[in-house]
Amino acid sequence: MITIQHEPFDIGALYRRLSDGCHSTGAVVSFVGRVRDFNESPEVTALTLEHYPGMTERALEEVVERAQQRWQINDAIVVHRIGYMTPGDDIVAVLVSTAHRHAAFEACAFIMDFLKTSAPFWKKEHTTKGDYWVSERESDLASLKRWEQQ
Repeated sequence: MITIQHEPFDIGALYRRLSDGCHSTGAVVSFVGRVRDFNESPEVTALTLEHYPGMTERALEEVVERAQQRWQINDAIVVHRIGYMTPGDDIVAVLVSTAHRHAAFEACAFIMDFLKTSAPFWKKEHTTKGDYWVSERESDLASLKRWEQQ
């Protein structure tokens, strides 16, 4: 399940949707990304996330498909919010179910690393000193490179 939405999500409901009725699932790993009150600026008051409709969903589908080729995934859910959000709001949820924990951890990290670098999202941070578009981070690119070496 890939969803792009303005509304907040319920991580408990996503977990139940992923795990209910699948008796071959031995592990569910989830990641939730949240809005912080700092990033490139120490005084972030809000952020606005934009995306390219259609292209974004396809990019996320491709990332999940690549993960499914590497690990035996029972199911995966990616929910990403767009629009205006403030510190403490949840932005993204990635949940992966597999038979064994190692595959679930690896697949969840893989999906998140590719999402951060390859999905067409644009983030504008609002601060007490003005607004700016967030630039690509070297640390995100370094995280992505580890998957190319494996």
